[in-house]
Amino acid sequence: MPWAAIPPSNLTFEQARCVVEEHAAKMRPTEKESAELPESEGRILAEPIMADRDFPPFPRATRDGYAVRAADLVGLPAKLRVLGEIKAGAALDSRLRLQAAEAIAIMTGAPAPSGADAVVMLEHTSQHGDTVEISRGVSAGENIVPAGAEARRGSQLLSPGTRLEHAAIAVAASAGKAHVRVYVKPQVAIIATGDEIVELDVRPSPTQIRNSNSYSLAAQVRASGGEPVILPIAPDEPNRLRELISEGLEADLLLLTGGVSMGKHDLVEIVLVELGAEFFFTGALIQPGRPVVFGRMPRGSGGERSGIPGYTYFFGLPGNPVSTMVTFELFARPVLEALSGRTPRKLVFLHARLKSEIKTKTGLKRFLPAIVSGEFEQAAVELVPWQGSGDVAATARANCYVVIPPDRGRIPAGEWVAVLKD
Repeated sequence: MPWAAIPPSNLTFEQARCVVEEHAAKMRPTEKESAELPESEGRILAEPIMADRDFPPFPRATRDGYAVRAADLVGLPAKLRVLGEIKAGAALDSRLRLQAAEAIAIMTGAPAPSGADAVVMLEHTSQHGDTVEISRGVSAGENIVPAGAEARRGSQLLSPGTRLEHAAIAVAASAGKAHVRVYVKPQVAIIATGDEIVELDVRPSPTQIRNSNSYSLAAQVRASGGEPVILPIAPDEPNRLRELISEGLEADLLLLTGGVSMGKHDLVEIVLVELGAEFFFTGALIQPGRPVVFGRMPRGSGGERSGIPGYTYFFGLPGNPVSTMVTFELFARPVLEALSGRTPRKLVFLHARLKSEIKTKTGLKRFLPAIVSGEFEQAAVELVPWQGSGDVAATARANCYVVIPPDRGRIPAGEWVAVLKD
């Protein structure tokens, strides 16, 4: 089949990203399962988590100190009579009520007694017997969180689509959820292509390389909420490539690496066309990763899975290892997150000062491996020396990518630049 059968479609980075986001916004997972809360880290919530009581369930002290009436501290220093002490977790005597010129010692997290409207921090007090001298005033409400201020009983604490990280797990635990409903992880088929690729246990010839792309992609897939399925290496031969692509299309998402350029033996797009693929773009004006492909294939009569009913989506990623990793982060990750049930996120760039001058060609938006460093608010970034998009070792040393606009051929040291981090 001639290349003319595949309409060329090279988009800017922003255009290509918008196309991906538009399709990802329509995708929905369909299967759910129960997970024990301690084992749910990284999973995507498939049910709302509701408050089973007010949060906090009582007016809660946020400091160690003394529960007081703010009006008693108009004149300073003030001396108040200490009635006792309230510890966190202690039962509160409902008959106890602060009167004028009285205070109660209180611990962080303990319930504030009736009549108290503030807590004076311990460091502003000095107790002598049953009297406390207070040297600093407070406003009504200071250092006390009212009952129900964080959430009311029956209100939603977490929504479906939330990734269960440490804070969300803490919220679910506070609501008494020992088990949570989560979306089943989408299966992502991974196919590396090319006669120059060999498996890890094969000794490569002088002109061959080991298959690193399948394993880096598998790690990225897991980090994005998917379950990778690594298929055999596809040779530069149409029939076997067709068989493997057909097998890969049984998954929820198909990732192919290599074979998407314009060379004589780059057969991936040709085979996809023969199988009835619909392409949304066949290139993006970026470096590395320009020959990235995004499309979908009509799905057969199999059961419904994650995504848009009737279709399986695919990405053809460039074969150079750095290009593979970059294009996954820029384009495949939002689709996979949508398939896993996660609420769609926009791509956000950070900014840091450039340590050393950058010179490059104009015309493409560039994502170059870099190291961001510094202490506290003094972030600085510099490029990692690299030998192009095949230099995977340089990317392993990097912790971010510097983003260079297509119209900038030179960026001087000290200028603020955009930085892409996970």
